[in-house]
Amino acid sequence: MPTVPESTKSSLAQKLTAHARTAWPQLAGLDIRHRGQFAYVDGELPEGETVKLMRLRYGGSASTWGFALYLASSDKYEDTILPTGSFAGTPEEALDCACGLYLPASDI
Repeated sequence: MPTVPESTKSSLAQKLTAHARTAWPQLAGLDIRHRGQFAYVDGELPEGETVKLMRLRYGGSASTWGFALYLASSDKYEDTILPTGSFAGTPEEALDCACGLYLPASDI
């Protein structure tokens, strides 16, 4: 089980935050927590509500992560196939998939 280097944690936060700013204006911000090989990503809505979005799994590459969606029905994360057809992809692809499912459409 690879441990996520601090530089990769920082890079992940920068990538996801920058992408969320441009692609997901419905979000006021992101909360990214790390535990072992996992990064848990929650969306912060403008009203102050927090929405659990996804879990990323570090496999040794800063550019490709495993992807799991948060399922409110079971209060668990489940490995999920990205629209690309893979269980792993870029953090931005994962964020787009999760936000596309869980956030309302933008008026912009």
